[in-house]
Amino acid sequence: MNALRWEVEGRDWPHRESSSFVHSAGLRWHVQRMGDGPVVLLAHGTGSATHSWRGLMPLLAQHFTVIAPDLPGHGFTHTPPSGGLSLPGMANALGALLDTLGVRPVLAAGHSAGAAIVARMNLDGRLPVTGLLSLNGAMLPLRGVPGVVFAPLARLFASTSLVPRLFAWRAADPIVVERLVRGTGSTLDAEGLALYGRLIQSPGHAAAALDMMAHWDVRPLERDLPRLQPRLLQVVGTNDLTVPPAEARRVRALLPEAAIVALAGAGHLAHEERPREVADLTIRFAAEIGVLPAIA
Repeated sequence: MNALRWEVEGRDWPHRESSSFVHSAGLRWHVQRMGDGPVVLLAHGTGSATHSWRGLMPLLAQHFTVIAPDLPGHGFTHTPPSGGLSLPGMANALGALLDTLGVRPVLAAGHSAGAAIVARMNLDGRLPVTGLLSLNGAMLPLRGVPGVVFAPLARLFASTSLVPRLFAWRAADPIVVERLVRGTGSTLDAEGLALYGRLIQSPGHAAAALDMMAHWDVRPLERDLPRLQPRLLQVVGTNDLTVPPAEARRVRALLPEAAIVALAGAGHLAHEERPREVADLTIRFAAEIGVLPAIA
């Protein structure tokens, strides 16, 4: 299935000068690296890519060495064999990438499903960080009707190449992309919308996102979360229409020490809408846990 081409779709990719390609865990990864200092890992969510950090990454790079890969099957990173897009599969692959890069993050931030990935990595001993940030994190099973129909539908759609191709064809219409983003509760600028449009016009990227959703099971993570050792900060957008803000309180019921910070009016893509606020929260959190010098 058609994949994104670095020389075409990546010709003006955000922070292209910070990009490199690395072979690890049987995949060719697209990785962006920026800044100097303690290492922070950024893990994007389902259907996204490194462009999601275009506003946040330079702000964090003033204090950290920032490592941001395209997750398996997403963006410009190759797709793994069948089953590799499950939560444990992606956590293991990302852990292997960190070993290949020779970096040891002290802090990790994950958006949506990316929060589940970094939490799983930590619980499995692949990411022994001091702190974790969950940005509108999707770390627990969906409740109600979505929890019953979501995975079976995703498996059905992922079983055929027709759905990703149809989805990619529809994404050629900018209005469709804008509606998809608006459905998350977020409002993005023209560049952000165009980048998402570029991604989802790729049948390969769309197929990987569907395959990831089809194989996604966070029930073992829900069981293991009480064992999570790093400090957890949950940043939630009060207008998140994808992962309801109340989900952060469910996580806190399992981890009473987990803090919650709400960004009023922000949607599911809060880190893209308001990167300065998220950067300030990250820097302050890093100082609180001793990763950065205390803020006077």
